[in-house]
Amino acid sequence: MIESITISNIATFGAAPEQIDALSQFNFFYGSNGSGKTTLSRVIAEETKFPTCSVTWKAGTKLQPLVYNHDFVDLNFNQSAELKGVFTLGEKQVDTLTKIATAKTELDTLTNKIETLTQGLQGADGNGGKKGELATLEDGLKNKCWAQKQKYDAKLQGGFEGYRNSAEKFKGKVLQELAANKASLLTLAELEKKAESVFGLTPTDEASVPSVNAAQLLAHEANSILKKRVIGKEDVDIAAMIKKLGNSDWVREGRVFYEVNEGTCPFCQRSTSEAFVQSLNEYFDETFVADSKAIDDLATDYATEAARIQQQLASIIASPSKFLDIEKLKAEKELLDARITLNNQRLAGKKKEASQVVELESLSNVFEAIKTLIDTANTQVTAHNKMVGNLASERRNLTAQVWKFVLEELKADIAAFKTAKEGLQKAISAMTTQITNATTEKTNKEAEIRELEKSTTSIQPTIDGINNLLSSFGFQGFKLAKAASGTSYKLVRSDGSDAKATLSEGEKTFVTFLYFYHLLKGSNSDSGMTTDRIVVFDDPVSSLDSDILFIVGSLIKGLFDEVRTGTGHIKQVFILTHNVYFHKEITYNPKRKDVAMNEESFWIVRKPGLSSKIDKHPANPIKTSYELLWAEIRKPERSNLAIQNTLRRILENYFKILGGIDFEDLCAMFDGKEKIICKSLCCWVHDGSHYAHDDLYISIDDSMVDSYLRVFRGIFDKSGHISHFKMMMGDAYVENTSLTASA
Repeated sequence: MIESITISNIATFGAAPEQIDALSQFNFFYGSNGSGKTTLSRVIAEETKFPTCSVTWKAGTKLQPLVYNHDFVDLNFNQSAELKGVFTLGEKQVDTLTKIATAKTELDTLTNKIETLTQGLQGADGNGGKKGELATLEDGLKNKCWAQKQKYDAKLQGGFEGYRNSAEKFKGKVLQELAANKASLLTLAELEKKAESVFGLTPTDEASVPSVNAAQLLAHEANSILKKRVIGKEDVDIAAMIKKLGNSDWVREGRVFYEVNEGTCPFCQRSTSEAFVQSLNEYFDETFVADSKAIDDLATDYATEAARIQQQLASIIASPSKFLDIEKLKAEKELLDARITLNNQRLAGKKKEASQVVELESLSNVFEAIKTLIDTANTQVTAHNKMVGNLASERRNLTAQVWKFVLEELKADIAAFKTAKEGLQKAISAMTTQITNATTEKTNKEAEIRELEKSTTSIQPTIDGINNLLSSFGFQGFKLAKAASGTSYKLVRSDGSDAKATLSEGEKTFVTFLYFYHLLKGSNSDSGMTTDRIVVFDDPVSSLDSDILFIVGSLIKGLFDEVRTGTGHIKQVFILTHNVYFHKEITYNPKRKDVAMNEESFWIVRKPGLSSKIDKHPANPIKTSYELLWAEIRKPERSNLAIQNTLRRILENYFKILGGIDFEDLCAMFDGKEKIICKSLCCWVHDGSHYAHDDLYISIDDSMVDSYLRVFRGIFDKSGHISHFKMMMGDAYVENTSLTASA
């Protein structure tokens, strides 16, 4: 049977779920048309069509839902010229019926076994049973593990890194360490002392300082060209004079002006002979040119290599290693820069006066100092990086030791957990296997019953049963007959003509109800008559006369007796109606006292605004139609559109019909706006609430509703009937001192 229903986001039901739980064998729902009753019946009929709704079945065993509502009437009466045949078990094949009864008993036993095992496995709500015990056991260990984390987190949190924000992950880590942790067990004091250094700020590997390769620059210092006096050829006739004057460099520079001046001496302005030109060329021979080029190349290469080294040192200083003595390096670089500048100047002088002997300032001692600084820094970097690598290993070791300590603290709890878990898992496995086996047996038994039912079914008993009821209730103009197909019905007149299209609404309703009533004891196919089912009646008495209403009620109450005694296959019944008389008839039970019995539940379906609400009541909430009107007044959530008509009907029942009081006398007791409101209510009484006079029309909002309610109360107060008002309002009655004083 159904234990609970949740409805949301469908038809008149809003996003906030309406919960219908603690359902019983008989469940009575009262509500006006349009309040949402048919939606409820549709959810029960085909829950899979409504993904925002859910139906919870006892122990997960879904029964066949048979629902009588507008959809059933439309499907079986309006859409086809014929009614599907209702197959019922024949009564003459005693042996087959006995076999079916025996098989059904065995099927019920299997169903009960599955339900019992399922409930034992997962509980009535799906969260209990052995699985619930296992979940509780897991939660218990999780809480105990988390308590260890909270206890030692302040000083040992480095060992818990990655598992400090989730109790479930922390528990999982404990169980993981239980299977693999081989670390040594330390005391808490030892762990805390090691954690201070090992779990401190995390150092990282440092990059080595790049070495400076000065070999090529230093090699330039020993270049032989620096000490060579580069002069012209000595056996030329002008060589003796140049040598005597020592002005070889001066003559070399003058050659440039001489050549520009087209053979005229740039100093004395005299023309020279060809012999003089030849002497100059012979003096500055190829050796002289080669040596001059060697000087130029040396100056260029020295400057380039020196600039490269200076740039490299500048980069090292710009991004220094924390292990490098940067101030000393800066000082050495300044010394290096000065000597390089001086050497570049000396090389420039050598280029200008190639005959001069030049000696460069040695850079070897500066580079040696720089190399010492860099090597010292790199030695420290290597030591640091080795320490970082060891620290990672130390942290891993200490982390394992921390978890080992936690395991020791939880030793007794884990042992108890493992023992209990093994027992529960064995029980769960065994129950799951039993459920699987029982389900297989149930499937086979259902197939056996279907085969037995097929051999002893007929649609004729339903024809006879419905026709007998129609005749006994005075429906003589038509009857049910077997259609030509032999597996369906048709409605015919006494002359054999088709009667379906000419039936009144009441006749359609009654014959469709009788068809559904017989379907409850049979099936639309030649098997399935003994399937356990639940039944929903949604307003089965619409368009029926009052005498037929009581007949329908009697037939349904007969089904109640079958449910109570377990003689049929109906396990649960839902009644939904807007007819107060039918509701009172169907819910009548002389054994009920003031509250609902265990076998029943009472509900009110209402639509106070745009969304439907379903409220459970501890007792039958429907007394009389007059009581229902007062119930609407007592509700804190009232319909602004219907409140005027509700007030009017109460006044009409109490003052006009029962009391015979003239409404003009009631209105005369009020003044001003309240008198207008009172006349408005009284006019509705006279006019049957079909319209209100234009000059008395007032739009209805919350403040206006309060005004109507105040005048409504005032009518009872001023007319001397406040005691009746107080009695009908019950707990919702509030003393109004202003009205009492005015009265």
